[in-house]
Amino acid sequence: MSQWIYRIVPTRPEMLAAATDEESAVVVEHFGYLQALKAAGILILAGRTQVDEGTFGITIFEAPDEVTARAVMQTDPAVSAGVMSAELYPYAVAARDGFADSTIAT
Repeated sequence: MSQWIYRIVPTRPEMLAAATDEESAVVVEHFGYLQALKAAGILILAGRTQVDEGTFGITIFEAPDEVTARAVMQTDPAVSAGVMSAELYPYAVAARDGFADSTIAT
């Protein structure tokens, strides 16, 4: 299984300080989507920077191929609703709590 990361940014930078009701509802759906990915064993990590200006989020997850990974990203309610834009990249986790990837070249 391959690892992937998508970086998301608000399409309306003012959203953090003054989200519309629609944006707030979509962000709740986005968080629920991430929780569902976690429950399905797909999500590795997700979060966002803690700054107001230039903030972005990342979602690191597993998928067998780029087509599937792109579908995971595009199905995210924040992305599909246009509240956030996203970019997908192949990724490799080098280390995490209790885990070190043995495929890393030293």
